[in-house]
Amino acid sequence: MNVIAQADIQNLMEESFDNDVILSVSTNVQEAMSNPEYLVTPGDVYSLSYAAGTVPVSYTIFVDSSYKIRVANLAKVDVKGKTLINLKKEVEDIVSKNYPMSGVQFVLMTPATFTVNITGEVKSTVEKKAWALTRVSSVLENVRTEYSSSRYVTIKRADGTVKKCDLFLATRFGDFSQNPYLRPGDVIEIPREGKTVSISGAVERPGTYELKPEENLVDLINYYGNGLTPFSDLSRIEVSKVSRNENVNGEKIYLNVESLENPKIAEYVLGKYDSVFINSYEDIMPVVFVEGAILSQNQGTTGTQLTSSDKISVQFHPGENYAFFIRRIKNVFTSVSDFESAYIIRKDELLPINLSDILYDATYYSDLYLEENDILTIPFKQFFVSVSGAVLNPGKYSYIPDRDYMYYVNLAGGFDPDRNAREKVSIVDMHGKKKSTED
Repeated sequence: MNVIAQADIQNLMEESFDNDVILSVSTNVQEAMSNPEYLVTPGDVYSLSYAAGTVPVSYTIFVDSSYKIRVANLAKVDVKGKTLINLKKEVEDIVSKNYPMSGVQFVLMTPATFTVNITGEVKSTVEKKAWALTRVSSVLENVRTEYSSSRYVTIKRADGTVKKCDLFLATRFGDFSQNPYLRPGDVIEIPREGKTVSISGAVERPGTYELKPEENLVDLINYYGNGLTPFSDLSRIEVSKVSRNENVNGEKIYLNVESLENPKIAEYVLGKYDSVFINSYEDIMPVVFVEGAILSQNQGTTGTQLTSSDKISVQFHPGENYAFFIRRIKNVFTSVSDFESAYIIRKDELLPINLSDILYDATYYSDLYLEENDILTIPFKQFFVSVSGAVLNPGKYSYIPDRDYMYYVNLAGGFDPDRNAREKVSIVDMHGKKKSTED
């Protein structure tokens, strides 16, 4: 037990630590003071202040590995296994009993830090810094390998006791008894993983899980996968088995809901690295195709810069109306999408559809219904005027509102007098309809 003047320990801290460390210590003090589970730890530094009559007394008290501290000249206290809040009450009671009305204060100044060893299935055996509110999982980051178990972590304590930890229960269900606080002298052993299997598809929690030896397919689906989604297709359950024999390839087994209700199948034991896939009804829903002046996921939202057409497939529910469908996919349209000229290709038919009515009239109801493999085509708006024939520079020129035909002829260099001395002109719109020079 060591007793040092409080001013001396403060000077020692300022000389030994930089500002970041002092800030970290301050944060740890606050956490320790607010956490009723904080255990007194060798290396802790406490401050004891009180008034002995009219004389102020102040001590700084270290806790060493003996777990014994002396409260001034009043008592000797065994702090092993005690929480900070319990020790604070005990010390303040001792002083108050001897010096009533002494205004005693007992506070934690610096929480202890210590190292723990981590061995087993790790990248390398290491020592990690910890303090009394560090949990096991915190020191395992960047230490484990892809073959490390999270279900059977062992902590060997300095007093010879052994604690078994299941970190899956801690992270999944918040069982912090499986992710305990570390103590000085702890040695953490991580074994190699056991039966690791994966589940994907129409379950609520797809992922890779380490099962216990006795756990089976039903456990994987209901307990680890958290059950099926509303769209799960129990007529198509795929189990991919990894071969345990170098002369035999792995096999795939197909099951259905009736199979799962069979006691023998229900107890079907999975092997290491097996995988299960639950199909979804959504995977076999019919699709329609949307192509033309649209955005795909790869193009982002820069619709005004769209220069090439794209094509996407979209699933739909049978009986869905085109008005509801168009509103559902409105985010794929761009500023260059020509809503008035859209059409549907259905086998050998061409069905015009005005998307403006659908998008801008909430009461509009289409009499068209989606059919599988429909192709909804959205043309590009034409923002140019083509000038061809007997002009000096035929080509495409940007459209400017409120300009007549001669504006664009002049952009093209004017009429070619050798080929069009009479300056005759033919004008058609994008639909092939003839227009006059007065339009």
